[in-house]
Amino acid sequence: MIAVIDYGMGNLHSVSRALERMGFAHTVTSDPETVEKASGIILPGVGAFGDAMRELSERRLDQVIKQEAFRGKPLLGICLGMQLLFTGSEEHGYHQGLNLLPGRVVRLKGDFPIPHMGWNSLRFPQFHPLLYGLEEGYVYFVHSYHVLPDNREDILAVTDYYGPVTAIVGRNRIFGTQFHPEKSGSLGRELLRRFAALCESEVGVS
Repeated sequence: MIAVIDYGMGNLHSVSRALERMGFAHTVTSDPETVEKASGIILPGVGAFGDAMRELSERRLDQVIKQEAFRGKPLLGICLGMQLLFTGSEEHGYHQGLNLLPGRVVRLKGDFPIPHMGWNSLRFPQFHPLLYGLEEGYVYFVHSYHVLPDNREDILAVTDYYGPVTAIVGRNRIFGTQFHPEKSGSLGRELLRRFAALCESEVGVS
């Protein structure tokens, strides 16, 4: 059973429908004990970084997410959920994140449309088992801030939006997508399927 975290700021229904269509058992929950018992965790997110961290803290979800991630339980952050995995964000002042991956979240800056909204192609700069056999296709983004990871090894995919933008991150069993995989056609659905399958398996991606 995969726990889809409900903290009042996520694209819960689209993620839940995608998992349901693919036949993966899941529950939408804000209960820390349910998260502890789950086989994997999906952390969606839409909105402001600081508000999201406050909501997670008030529900005691921040601690259980970190606890289970450190134990090796698969974790996938989507959009804002990916940004929350990192050390902190500069959105509306500085806010501490979950600090599961080192790096910071900064605003997209330049003479181009913000937010970045629409379909952009992915590029895979390194081999990773989660991406094995996938073609570099298009996925759907909606964001005004992006992640600058401290370690290049954590960057599994990038896109170009007037410069490089981190699109997928991963270390051990912690993953994140800046785009919405559940809204990203066959490539996005396959990534979500592979993560969900990892949650159900005894031998995971490492």
